Amino acid sequence: MNGSRRLSRWLRLACLCGLSTGACAIEPLEVRQIAQGVYVHTGLLEEPSVANRGDVSNLGFVVGASCVAVIDSGETFAIGRALRAAIARVTTLPICYVINSHMHPDHVFGNAAFAADAPRFIGHARLAAAFAARGEHYRHALERDLGAEADGSIVVPPTQEVASETSIDLGGRTLQLHAWPPSHTDNDLTVVDEQTGTWWLADLLFVEHVPTLDGSLRGWLATLAALRAMPLPRHVVPGHGPVDAPWPQSLDAERRYLGLLATEVRAAIVARRSMQQAVDTVGQSERASWRLFDQFHRRNVTAAYAELEWED
Repeated sequence: MNGSRRLSRWLRLACLCGLSTGACAIEPLEVRQIAQGVYVHTGLLEEPSVANRGDVSNLGFVVGASCVAVIDSGETFAIGRALRAAIARVTTLPICYVINSHMHPDHVFGNAAFAADAPRFIGHARLAAAFAARGEHYRHALERDLGAEADGSIVVPPTQEVASETSIDLGGRTLQLHAWPPSHTDNDLTVVDEQTGTWWLADLLFVEHVPTLDGSLRGWLATLAALRAMPLPRHVVPGHGPVDAPWPQSLDAERRYLGLLATEVRAAIVARRSMQQAVDTVGQSERASWRLFDQFHRRNVTAAYAELEWED
């Protein structure tokens, strides 16, 4: 995306202050309805920066007959406010749930923008512990990388936890929430809208953007196998990349990358190569298949080596 297009995109997020009232109107975040009552904002395939203001993840909301569920709130308070404005453009129904798919900042730091709605903040049973361990680090990193764009961005912990599975009712519309064993992180939560067959997989699925490992490689591969065995979805929302990419091909591409990572790291360990040698050589055949490969692949190899070095 060139500079003028990025500027245009983010001028829509600017707070336009009225001189007479002092009130601020937030331009709604751009969202697209992919199924009846299901709205998605597609983030940029970039690392968070001042230039893109942290708009790098997919997020959105589902509208029922009684209320609305937000699914991920974005990297910053400003993005959360713009998402809140997008919801107000679609419906006047109350926001009863804000669902966080996992702990990473680009999915959760917009939570505070919904505090006035008094929703239930829902997350994996291990999300609160992850926030406690990393929240301050994430907040400082956000301030470092985004400067003033990070203002107001704070950790809002879950008020409702999901240990395995649960369902929530939006009024004639049920969302199924599933807490997964350690995979992309140790606190991944997925959402299925039964009415439209929409799967919100968040960062369990990366499309075009190279997957990022912050949990368990073995666990993630097992989770992908479980997802592959489930009935076919009608719509799929990844955490990053195009919505409704071909299924199951998009899942299989991720599984190929992670499987190769496991195979080549194990081979490096058996050959008694050091972690640095593995980082320099493992998975290079996948470079042309993914965006942001140079930014994330080396740390994936490091995480995989640390995990697999001690496996039985």
